[in-house]
Amino acid sequence: MKGIHQKILRINLSNGESRIEKRDEAFYRAWLGGRGMGAKILYDEVPTTANPLGPENILFFGGGPLSGVFAPAAGKASFVTKSPLTGGYADSNIGGHIGPELKYAGYDALILEGIAPGPSLLIIDDDKVIIKPADYLWGKGTFETEKALKDELGEDFQIAAIGPAGENLVKIACIQHDYGRQAGRLGVGAVMGSKKLKAFAIRGTQDIPVADPAQLLELGKKAFLSCYSKPGFEEWTPMGTAGVTNWVNENGAFPTRNFSTTYYPGYLNMNGESLLERILKTDKGCFSCPTPCGKYSSAAGTFKGADKEEKFEVMVEGPEYETIALVGGNCELASIEEVAYANYVMDDLGIDTMSAGGIVAFTLECIEKGVLGKERFDGRELKFGSLDSVLYLSELIARREGIGDLLAEGVKVAAAEIGGNSEHYAIQIKGLEQSGYDSRNAPAMMLAYMTADVGAHHNRAWAIWFDVEVGVDILESKAERVIQLQHIRPFFDLMGCCRLQWVELGLELEYYTYILNAVTGCGYTWNEMMQISEKVYNLTRMFWVKHVPGIGRSWDWPPPRMVEEEVPSGPSEGKKISIENLNWLLDRYYHLRGWDSNGIPTAEQLQKIGLPECVKDLN
Repeated sequence: MKGIHQKILRINLSNGESRIEKRDEAFYRAWLGGRGMGAKILYDEVPTTANPLGPENILFFGGGPLSGVFAPAAGKASFVTKSPLTGGYADSNIGGHIGPELKYAGYDALILEGIAPGPSLLIIDDDKVIIKPADYLWGKGTFETEKALKDELGEDFQIAAIGPAGENLVKIACIQHDYGRQAGRLGVGAVMGSKKLKAFAIRGTQDIPVADPAQLLELGKKAFLSCYSKPGFEEWTPMGTAGVTNWVNENGAFPTRNFSTTYYPGYLNMNGESLLERILKTDKGCFSCPTPCGKYSSAAGTFKGADKEEKFEVMVEGPEYETIALVGGNCELASIEEVAYANYVMDDLGIDTMSAGGIVAFTLECIEKGVLGKERFDGRELKFGSLDSVLYLSELIARREGIGDLLAEGVKVAAAEIGGNSEHYAIQIKGLEQSGYDSRNAPAMMLAYMTADVGAHHNRAWAIWFDVEVGVDILESKAERVIQLQHIRPFFDLMGCCRLQWVELGLELEYYTYILNAVTGCGYTWNEMMQISEKVYNLTRMFWVKHVPGIGRSWDWPPPRMVEEEVPSGPSEGKKISIENLNWLLDRYYHLRGWDSNGIPTAEQLQKIGLPECVKDLN
């Protein structure tokens, strides 16, 4: 099999030892790369007793066979680990250039295990592996850290770093790269921080072996030209993901005031057009991207601080849609400039803007409803619509100061301790704060959240468009479509490329079959590719079964607000999905998956899809 080096770099940070691990071709053919290979290694190696922030947990990093080759947006890679936020399976995808750089250094993946004796920096320079003290970087923000390492090592090194949140083991900590690309979700930054690894830097100069270079060149050119010719290219590219803001509001799915409603009247002041017209400086793309969704922006403004008027002026990548939704609308900020500044602060602290937006909004509602008093916040008046409140709470969380120590555990844990009906305000599934689409008027999207293998994340099956396309009141075909999307979308993570060219432009999926075969020489069919993705999805479900006692149907249930409250205003006013319909959707989904009524894969299904080794882990 081509497209790989058959070399995994494994580093034990406890003793500083590194070694090259070789896997046979059958392993790569079966799991490809990225989250597929990472999920298999995680499942096999991490014991059920492992503390996610302890030495037995691993942090896997790797792309796929397309990472670094001539194909549209072939710059993706995945971090895979046991999540400190949920206790279950976790992977977090990252763009930029660091995934391809690992391939150029001669490795298919990097596995970090153990815990370093002190703050450390890992440098991978082709076959040279160096671990050195990083005390001089500890405590610094992500932007300062990356700049310092670029100055020290050279611009041709690609850097991944954590901020203070990762150092403080905040369970929503992210890993940042390229001054604005993040592996954001599920606390992967906390796992890196637990290993005392402040950053790793990679430089590579090696070729990637390709089965048919001439065919790859021809297919790559056709795929790029196809992207440029698509009707959505000129419309979508200038605003990137921020461009979806209007559509989500107009369809009554925009999270507002901690998901209490689904339409934000001020959305026109923080949508894609406002980004384009007021703060955008230039586009910023990942490796080999024909449609750069990164937007490098300059934002300035003033806001009311605790005791005086404050000014800000920052350069930041973004904001992307999820930050606009969960930090902007969900916390009721006033403008794209305010969202951009909050984005910058959270990025520098090293916290996931999505989970942070959810936790901050949860906290503000607890204050508003009298569940939390201002004595918990140094007597400060905190409220929705206040940028100062968002920044103050972000700092508390990232530094684990005061009540921030509890909030740093995520909304599920925080609500369980706070009590006072606060669980009603905790918008999460399986412990992961929900992405930026309300789904009380979107049954396919609701089911996608319920069954996502990491918690309430949209990237496994962005099914809301299907709800709108076929009708929000229709249930039939919704479970089938969610499963189909859960096989197609995560397969991009196995290949090592971005899905947005397919999602936003409609780039034909057959290109990926042809390109994958030109790179690997394996002759994959589309059906075989989807079978691999189905196997990975079942494996990650089995990780939960193996590691989380009591996992099952109740863990797939939406938060109380999504079940009990009708949408109070906007285009979706009066909407919610009945418990009867939710149960019907879940039953249908489990049946189609070959899982039992509690959502556990059956022994027969595991055997059928090629996971006989998992049968022993069924309870």
